[in-house]
Amino acid sequence: MKPKLSLSLLLLCQFALFSMSSHAMSGQHNNDHAEVSGSGAHGAQEMEPEKGPHRGRMLREGDFALELAIFETGVPPEFRVWSTYQGKAILPEEMELNVKLTRLGGVVDDINFRVEGDYLRGDTVIYEPHSFVVEIEAKYNGKAYRWQYDNFEGRTQIESKVAEAMEIMTETAGPVTLHQTIKVYGKLKLPADAKRSIQARFDGEIKAVHVKKGQKVKQGQLLLTVESNESLKSYRIVAPVSGIVSQLSAYNGEQTAGRELVQLTNTDKLIAELAVYPMDAEKVHDQTPVTLSLNGIEQPVQTQISGAETALRTDQAKLYWAEIDNSQQMLSEGLFITAEIEVDTIDVPLAVKQAGLQSFRDFTVVYAKVGEQYEVRMLELGRSAGEWVEVLGGLNPSTEYVTTNSYIIKADIEKSGASHDH
Repeated sequence: MKPKLSLSLLLLCQFALFSMSSHAMSGQHNNDHAEVSGSGAHGAQEMEPEKGPHRGRMLREGDFALELAIFETGVPPEFRVWSTYQGKAILPEEMELNVKLTRLGGVVDDINFRVEGDYLRGDTVIYEPHSFVVEIEAKYNGKAYRWQYDNFEGRTQIESKVAEAMEIMTETAGPVTLHQTIKVYGKLKLPADAKRSIQARFDGEIKAVHVKKGQKVKQGQLLLTVESNESLKSYRIVAPVSGIVSQLSAYNGEQTAGRELVQLTNTDKLIAELAVYPMDAEKVHDQTPVTLSLNGIEQPVQTQISGAETALRTDQAKLYWAEIDNSQQMLSEGLFITAEIEVDTIDVPLAVKQAGLQSFRDFTVVYAKVGEQYEVRMLELGRSAGEWVEVLGGLNPSTEYVTTNSYIIKADIEKSGASHDH
C-alpha cells in the first residue's frame, strides 16, 4: 500500500503549488494582453484587454484597429471581425485576415474569413476550451499588421516532482468494455442436497461412536459400529459423502430405534440467494455474470446465475441463485451479501474513469496533461458503468488525463482565476 502524505509534506507541496501557480499566472496575465506587430512591441502592457462595441478584443496599430470577437449566440462559437482606419469603418471585403490558434500540445487551428454583412466571419468552429496562443495577420491598403497574445483558460502548470508528491496520477483515454450492472442484496444458504441424514440399516445396539460433532469426515469414513438385534452380528456405518458432522444423536449402548443417528453437512459449496425486483428481473438470466461482495473476504467473488425460485416473495422479489466455492471454509450459511449482476456488456471506443471527472463552468471535464501543463477538456458523456463513463465528444483518443486527485488541478485553476475571454 502506498504511504499517505505526511502533513508537513502536504503543506510544503501546497505552498510550492501556490507559488508556482502564482508565478505562472503572473506571466500568463502579462502575455495574455501583450500585442506584437511586425515592427515591434506596442507600448505599455495593459492590465485588461480593451473591449470593442461588439464585446470583442480590440487590437490596434497606428490608425488601424481590429475587433476580434467570439460569437456564439444561436450558432457554434466562431470568430467575427470588424475593423476601422482612422476611426472609420472599413468595408470587410477591403481587408484580408488569417487567425491561427495554437492549442496545448501543438495543435493549430488555421482560420480564414469570408465577408458577411459588415463583418468578416471565420470558417472554423472555435471549440472548447477557448485556450490557445492567438496569432493574427491582417492586410489592409498594402500593409500587413500582426498581433500575438495568450488566451488561456482552465490551464495550469505543476512541476513533475510536485505532482508526484501530491499523488496526481494519470492514465490514457481509450476503448473500454462497459459492464452495466444492477445492485442487489441477499444471503448465503446451503444447497438442497448439502445435508445427509444417516440411520442404521438394521436396528440394534450402538457399540462404538467413531466421530464427534463438528468433525470433518471423508466419504467412506467409519462413523458407527452397531450390533444387530436379530443376528447379534456387528456391522459398520460409514459416511456416504464427505462433510461435517452437524448433528450427532448416537451414544454407546443406545438402541438405534429407526431414528437419525448422524447428520452430515457438506459446506464445500454455498448458494448466494439474491433478491431481484420486478423492474430488473427480466434482465437476469441463467449464466448472467455476478460479482459478490462478502464480509471478511477482501476480493470480490465472481460467479454466475444458476437458477431461480419459481414463486415470488411477499415483497414481489424473485430469488435467483449463484453458486460459490467454499472449499476453504471461509464462509457460513446465513451471511448477508451484496451483489452486482451484470445485465449488459458494451464495447465503447472511448471512455474515462469517473474518478477523474470535475466541473468547470457549465461543463463536466477531465484535465488533460501535456508535459507539466494541465488543461480542461469539456466532455460530452454517454453511458456509464462501474468506474467508467463513455466519452462521445470533447476528448481525443490516447489523451493522457488525470484520474486521481483531479480536484487539486481544479482548485489550482480556480485559485489562479483563469478567464474565459471572448
